[in-house]
Amino acid sequence: MYGEAAGKSKPHLRPISGRVASTLLGSQPARPGVRISLGGVVPLPDINRAHMTIYPAIDIRGGRCVRLTQGRADQETIYAEVPAAVAAQFQAAGSAWVHVVDLDGAFAGESRNLPAVRAVVTLGLKVQLGGGLRTRDAVERALGLGVSRVVIGTRAAESEAFVAGLVQAFGERIAVGIDARNGQVAVKGWVDTAGTGAVALAGRMDALGVATLIHTDISTDGMLTGPNLAAQETMLAAVTCRVIASGGVSRREDVMALAEMKKRRPNLDGVIIGKALYEKRVELGDLLALVS
Repeated sequence: MYGEAAGKSKPHLRPISGRVASTLLGSQPARPGVRISLGGVVPLPDINRAHMTIYPAIDIRGGRCVRLTQGRADQETIYAEVPAAVAAQFQAAGSAWVHVVDLDGAFAGESRNLPAVRAVVTLGLKVQLGGGLRTRDAVERALGLGVSRVVIGTRAAESEAFVAGLVQAFGERIAVGIDARNGQVAVKGWVDTAGTGAVALAGRMDALGVATLIHTDISTDGMLTGPNLAAQETMLAAVTCRVIASGGVSRREDVMALAEMKKRRPNLDGVIIGKALYEKRVELGDLLALVS
């Protein structure tokens, strides 16, 4: 449904001189782009390739897989009745991770779709879960399901002490989601604003030892207009922790642009992609091969 796994891309091949080849293998000529050793011919790695993680997204509302345009509850498109079935297709395409958002939880302030999340976890995928995780108990319940990483959003903007306690207890399994509109942090399912700048909040979270930030540009999310590359690079330059970009990816070239950014900003961990997959603008297998 979302693209079959693409074949492995050809490795970058570095030429070797005939003189070195002759030393190793007598008069046999060198083959371009390989390292010749006594053990045989070995392709050289592509040192210019940017390795990133693709996080296909699943947003859950009322137990179903949906997408909201810019987070608006009245702009909902239903894509599947069973989120785990979508996750299984992502897994079949080669994905190791899936980014899951409990939209009901984000609006209500407490988890509402844990059974659906559990069904995704049982597939063996690494699950990054956000939405409504605003208490220590809620975080512990999510992690207890086998979720690999939880994303704290609203509470991170409200309480640094809350985040610090979670980082101390759970380490790299804690990420912070920073959703920004015009550079300002939006909270509670993007309904309210926190009165703080996104870059300023990111700096405070970085100082607390948060290992991963998820930076969503709300203005581009779900719009298929391309990511806000300038905003993402500003965020990457402001912190030393990993950053996952989110919002706006609509075509293969958008991922290529982020891969180029990764060469300048090695703390770019990856990118979350949602609507472009559901609308078949991109194929997951192809993107995974592009950045692997």
